[in-house]
Amino acid sequence: MRLIILNGSVASVKGTAAFGVYAASKAAIRSFVRTWTTDLKERGIRSNVVSPGPINTPLVSRQSAEVMGGLCPPSRWDAWGTRGGCKVALFLASDDSSFVTGIELFVDGGRAQV
Repeated sequence: MRLIILNGSVASVKGTAAFGVYAASKAAIRSFVRTWTTDLKERGIRSNVVSPGPINTPLVSRQSAEVMGGLCPPSRWDAWGTRGGCKVALFLASDDSSFVTGIELFVDGGRAQV
């Protein structure tokens, strides 16, 4: 099995002030996977995108309250994910996902959907 897993972001589908270039680059990643799904099919290569929402990492503590509030409004439940979301990539890399290709899988606590 040959596989491509790209790292996207919920920013590709949510409008967030001052994140325009970042969001556009992540939207381009989604476009690559859509194209590669058909371009690489004959070669047996699957491609998918994992798009996390805000993840609680050491970098988070260095951001201002204003920036953090814009990314995750205080009213949201479970607004911050953990690095445990990486298990989604392990699923995509496993044989259990052999029929999964061309998707963008959001690991964002529902942020992309609401």
